[in-house]
Amino acid sequence: MRLLTVIFAATLGTLVVIQAIPYGRSYSNPPITGEPEWATPRTRELMVRACFGCHSNEVEYPSYASVAPISWVVASHVSEGRGKVNYSEFDSRQRGADETVEAVKEGSMPPASYTQFGRHPEAKLTKSELAELVAGLKNTPGMTGG
Repeated sequence: MRLLTVIFAATLGTLVVIQAIPYGRSYSNPPITGEPEWATPRTRELMVRACFGCHSNEVEYPSYASVAPISWVVASHVSEGRGKVNYSEFDSRQRGADETVEAVKEGSMPPASYTQFGRHPEAKLTKSELAELVAGLKNTPGMTGG
């Protein structure tokens, strides 16, 4: 029993101490400098629901995203997502944009981990919504692929 108490205290102490590490806490959304010319408003709506949580400058950070180490994971995912393709700083030559259709079709985006445990339920699109999104993306300039 004493060992469990020590482990619990050490874990709790570590969690308290890591709150002092500032990485992943200064959330800001840079200005929007350009968006794709979406084929339809519905295409944009579906993209906002499924993709803008990491691939835009319109990220809505959940309340738990300010607690380390979760804040580190969130900051890393958003940074990685924006680095791959950012739909808020879009131009038709943007690297990664041409992979959007294929990523949605094959189901790699949004990643399953993004919607696990009931998180981000708005991003979990139905089969018909996915088909609608793929069709809309195919008609959106700069989103070629698959």
